Amino acid sequence: MKTKFKSVSVILPAINETYSMTETVNIILDTCKKEDVCEFFIVLCSKSTPDCVKTAETIRDSDCGVPVEIYFQKKPFIGMALREALELVKGSHFIMMSTDLETDPNVVSKMIEDEKKNPDGIVTVSRWIKGGGFKGYSKIKLIANYIFEKMIAWLFFSKCTDLTYAYRIFPTDLMRSISWEEEKHPFFLETVLKPIRLGVKLTEVPGKWEARTEGESQNSFFENFLYFRTAFRIRFMKKEKILK
Repeated sequence: MKTKFKSVSVILPAINETYSMTETVNIILDTCKKEDVCEFFIVLCSKSTPDCVKTAETIRDSDCGVPVEIYFQKKPFIGMALREALELVKGSHFIMMSTDLETDPNVVSKMIEDEKKNPDGIVTVSRWIKGGGFKGYSKIKLIANYIFEKMIAWLFFSKCTDLTYAYRIFPTDLMRSISWEEEKHPFFLETVLKPIRLGVKLTEVPGKWEARTEGESQNSFFENFLYFRTAFRIRFMKKEKILK
């Protein structure tokens, strides 16, 4: 599959974010070339607060120089929100990130720069390489994440150091060709493991994770254990079942 980088859609799922959503958009606008950003695709749901919806509408109506699309997801859960969005975005590539500043928007320009060098591949942000890091992450979660990263990388014969950080840029056509199964948070892991099984090249850039200061996370600690089920299922499934 030969892909040409034209522009990137930035998918922003939002439930209770307000100032962090505005800050995310503004930083990307300030640090990226306008021609590289096709659109901001803000995904809302039935749980999105009135202030969150109002913030999205304010961004859309602000004439920021980049089109802003507001989409209300049809099916529940975060995985479905992103699965619906990736079928609708207009960019040749799209970025999956959070809207609460736990994914540093200052990294987007570097992600785009590296994706242009290998538009058929995936650029993923790592908190574990030089220049990355964690702030506000509990020691127990940090140790658990480190162990899990090593286990999954070994299982998939991958050199990727951060398979659980849901901050990546993908070729849109590649992602539309894959058969997705996860509906909740394990979808984030699925988005990197299935491309690995297909032999897609991954490039890592450093990024720092910082705990959100607005709203509450929709992902409980215990839900992370579902990632094991997802990883083992994908590792041993037949390759032909990965594609549609």
